[in-house]
Amino acid sequence: MHKFKIWINAARLRTLPLSLSCVVIGTSLALKENIFNSKIFLFSILTTIALQILSNFANDYGDFSKNTDNENRVGPTRTLQSGLITKAKMKIAIVITALISLLFGSILIFLSIENISNILFFYFLGFFAIASALFYTIGKNPYGYSGFGDLFVFIFFGLIGVIGNYFLQTNNFKFEIILPAITIGSLAVGVLNLNNMRDFENDKSSNKNTIVVKIGLRNAKYYHLLLICISILSSFLYFAFFHNTTNLYTMHIMLLSFLILHLPTIFRIDSNKLDSQLKYLALFSFAYSIIFTLQIIILK
Repeated sequence: MHKFKIWINAARLRTLPLSLSCVVIGTSLALKENIFNSKIFLFSILTTIALQILSNFANDYGDFSKNTDNENRVGPTRTLQSGLITKAKMKIAIVITALISLLFGSILIFLSIENISNILFFYFLGFFAIASALFYTIGKNPYGYSGFGDLFVFIFFGLIGVIGNYFLQTNNFKFEIILPAITIGSLAVGVLNLNNMRDFENDKSSNKNTIVVKIGLRNAKYYHLLLICISILSSFLYFAFFHNTTNLYTMHIMLLSFLILHLPTIFRIDSNKLDSQLKYLALFSFAYSIIFTLQIIILK
């Protein structure tokens, strides 16, 4: 395999649409107020992509180092696991990607914010994001191995992702934007939950104590149902309270249609066959962010 293709495979580009969803939603909430800066939007995307690739590299490195990525793994084969990339080269790639993330994040901050205290706060968030990407699976006590992955995904893909991007565009905060943040954050946790359900047997034998390992597969499916319902409810409440229009039903007919198609499949199929639903939910989350943006523009 060509070296470039190997690194593209390691970057796991299929995870990018999900991570970009919070950028799209946060920016669309600013657009609702006729505020949009294309440079801020561009560097938000670049920073998010860099952080997601950093996380993917780090997860590849951490899981391989702990022998979690072994012959029993159900999902796509990782590059370290297959021997296509060495640990030394991956470590260099992680350092370079972390520095790129910091560079893009710094440009984003200085394009967006003038207040020194807010600059320092966003630098704190940036370093926190880089550290979270690294220590999900790397280190002696990675939080992904202790069941805290769901919480961090909700925080970064939901609350910080949406609220942060809205603030970068507007330098303002409104409580109403918490509801869309909850929606996309819950969908992102749903994707992680599907990933962890798929890897349940291997994670359990490797002492990777995800939420799924802690509560069991059956309860994890009800947990998944709860996450989807929370995402639908928070989305409905946002449009009902802050738009007050019958057009909100367009969005939620789509969401309920997804619920009807997706959830019975989760309860019906074996955990080792969940990879297709994982892709489905990730792409749906991105589609939701696009439709959300179109609704915002139409209802503005």
